[in-house]
Amino acid sequence: MATLQLQGLSKSFGEAQILRSIDLALADGEMLVIVGASGCGKSTLLRLVAGLETATAGRIVIDGRDVTAVDPAARDIAMVFQNYALYPHMTVFDNMAYGLRIRGLSRAEIASRVGQAAELLGIGALLERRPRQLSGGQRQRVAMGRAIVRDPKLFLFDEPLSNLDAKLRVQMRAEIRRLQRRLGVTSLYVTHDQVEAMTLGDRLLVLHGGRPVQLATPMEVFSRPADTYVAGFIGAPAMNFLPAELANGGQAIRLASGKTFPLPNRFPGGLVTLGVRPEHVALAPDGIPLQVELVEPLGSETLIHGRMADGAALLAKLPGAAPVGDAVSVTLDPAALHLFDRETGNRIEPVPAG
Repeated sequence: MATLQLQGLSKSFGEAQILRSIDLALADGEMLVIVGASGCGKSTLLRLVAGLETATAGRIVIDGRDVTAVDPAARDIAMVFQNYALYPHMTVFDNMAYGLRIRGLSRAEIASRVGQAAELLGIGALLERRPRQLSGGQRQRVAMGRAIVRDPKLFLFDEPLSNLDAKLRVQMRAEIRRLQRRLGVTSLYVTHDQVEAMTLGDRLLVLHGGRPVQLATPMEVFSRPADTYVAGFIGAPAMNFLPAELANGGQAIRLASGKTFPLPNRFPGGLVTLGVRPEHVALAPDGIPLQVELVEPLGSETLIHGRMADGAALLAKLPGAAPVGDAVSVTLDPAALHLFDRETGNRIEPVPAG
């Protein structure tokens, strides 16, 4: 187990700056999930920590030791890749044991470590098989086992579940979290899947354009997104954004249609972007008229895609099998509205009481 610090970490490829001044600190045993759209620098950050890329600027410190210029093999890090990276000609046992043999461990120690990891992962009966004889989930367990037997200071996961089907992803997601908590290994987990991000991490680091835009617990990122990028990226379906303005001295919000909603606090500013999640849009008489364009019945919920009179699109997520016609009337939950600066996109906080 170990702590990890990144201090002003940056990476450029020629004139293209991929990561810009990343500062963060992981506690011993913490799991940090790095999330963001494709090309935001997630995997590059992981490769820098692993030593597979060289930092342009900044420092990487593991357990108080500066490893920025240390060879990858000497960093005591285990990495689980998207494509499993198993040796096809080796058995499961040999794939898991390979790194231990390179380190010169005895046969007895290797057999003990591989056996314990295989039992932990439920693959004890597969040790004599080769990767081609395994399912995708079994291959991913072998890749995880190969990392576990090394007893590393850090686990690095680079989108390890993206090649699995939806049902298996749910199962493996739970297993990864269970194992990480049981082993207590400090971990970095890269994903573009927000469900994985919300369920796996002790904290989330949201990257956008190579910059950290928010670092917080999953629920804080969800309930208090730092800007419109985070608000639109975290949450499924994505948050609605509507042009609006503050009214009544900042204690109400007025939509372009003229519909006004009271706010639980007073907010500064004038023209704003109003954010509301689809689950906080509800059917209501005498509400906002919504012309229905598409209905998606999903069994436990119904998604309604519509357009307001001013042309703004609005998505509502209603519980159950909601009966919907060509037009509905909806309202917004005033306690669940998010306000953002229309120019910068940054979150607007309420004026302190008193």
